[in-house]
Amino acid sequence: MSKTHTIVLIPGDGIGPEVTEAVQHILAAAEAPVEWEHHVAGIAALDQGLEVMPEQTLDAIRQHGVAIKGPCTTPVGKGFSSVNVQLRKALSLYAAVRPVRSMPGVPTRFENVDLIIIRENTEGLYSGVENEVTPGVVMSMKVATEQGCSRIAHWAFRFATQRDRKKITVFHKANIMKMTDGLFLRCAGEVAKKEYPNIEYNHAIIDAGCMRLVQDPTQFDILLLENLYGDVVSDLCAGLVGGLGVVPGANIGDEYAVFEAVHGSAPDIAGKGIANPLALLMSAVMMLNHLGTTRDDNDCITVAEKIKKAYNQTLADGQKTGDLGGELNTKQFADAVIERL
Repeated sequence: MSKTHTIVLIPGDGIGPEVTEAVQHILAAAEAPVEWEHHVAGIAALDQGLEVMPEQTLDAIRQHGVAIKGPCTTPVGKGFSSVNVQLRKALSLYAAVRPVRSMPGVPTRFENVDLIIIRENTEGLYSGVENEVTPGVVMSMKVATEQGCSRIAHWAFRFATQRDRKKITVFHKANIMKMTDGLFLRCAGEVAKKEYPNIEYNHAIIDAGCMRLVQDPTQFDILLLENLYGDVVSDLCAGLVGGLGVVPGANIGDEYAVFEAVHGSAPDIAGKGIANPLALLMSAVMMLNHLGTTRDDNDCITVAEKIKKAYNQTLADGQKTGDLGGELNTKQFADAVIERL
């Protein structure tokens, strides 16, 4: 191996440390050219007397450029704000990318699903601009900027071209939110028309689009959505192929990238050693491919392909964790993947 890349590792909490350890084990066995620098966020950071999103963790990502993160718990309706949202804002990780594809050995009602959801990651209702107008009345502001809408549109069409994808569909609600969703739709249409005639472009009102999606997901290729819609629809699409345990995720900006398992921290099974590490492993494969393309390191791409073939074969052989109907625990699944490298 010609290079070694330092990766910031944020294990997270709940099942996070268990699945990150399994992924480290597999990458070591595959001789991935990476070394780890451990940092904390979320509950794990609070337990050490630090801020929820410690500045030293952000500084490490700024230094090394790439991180991989296990799930971090976000309190519902109270407590601290989402670690993921803070990361995306602090590092301007404006493009969330979630590939969704049918997996061998994981039967679902659909076959040959191959979607990529691209979500604007920094604006919309997730901007967190909320206030109490008067007692008993609260307001949340949906933020859209031309700069942000155009930026994610350019990123999505460039990504589609690089990956030889053929079609981008925007889901929106511009019939009701004529200014915010209207701006998102207009920016995407302008980028498509002026710069990417090679990509088929269309759009759908999100409620009708979701209906079409669950009728036949193979009619779509890349979905481009604003923040909230992208969050909801990406989980919906995960359900088409077996759930969040078989779907990876990445948050990418112009300078930094953070790869993550998109499922939750599952505190109910934490410490039992039965969590499925596949989603984070698939995210690690995305990370290796990202390193390969952005840092011109073919070794990373080679290792990524080797790991992908190994976990596909593991699933095809019926070697699965309990959430997918199998009997393996976390370590046993990792060992099964390693046997097939």
